[in-house]
Amino acid sequence: MTKLYTGLLIAGLCLSGAAQAESHMDEKALNAAVTARQSTMKLYAFNLGILGTMAKGQTEYNAEAATAAASNLVKLSSQDQMAYWPQGSDNASIENTKALPAMWENMDDVGAANAKLEEAAVAMEAAAGTDLASLQGAMGGLGGACGGCHKSYRESDN
Repeated sequence: MTKLYTGLLIAGLCLSGAAQAESHMDEKALNAAVTARQSTMKLYAFNLGILGTMAKGQTEYNAEAATAAASNLVKLSSQDQMAYWPQGSDNASIENTKALPAMWENMDDVGAANAKLEEAAVAMEAAAGTDLASLQGAMGGLGGACGGCHKSYRESDN
């Protein structure tokens, strides 16, 4: 009988350890997804910053740099980013994100917002290298596309 209890105890400990390992892997995968999406957002911000400072006249307009930044935005917005947004990676579930839980309740809307971002990035790519006025004209669509998702699905900085 003692062997049976010992065996059950060992089996229970093994299962407990396996559950903890699986939980740790899930946490690790969630953190990797959050890191990937935050890195992508930083790349968006970096390239938008290049275009924005030109549009505002804070830096000199440079057709080559504007085109490169806009092309980067097209590449970023056209990537399949679904793996960056696993269920349970919202700010109510984990600490290191500003993504609101509402996002996962409205994934069709999020997909539509991403399509708008991609369209705006393509429009910016066409305009960016033309001249400053064209770049400035495309900024509103690009900023609106970013803000459209952030207003609904990102915790405010305020």
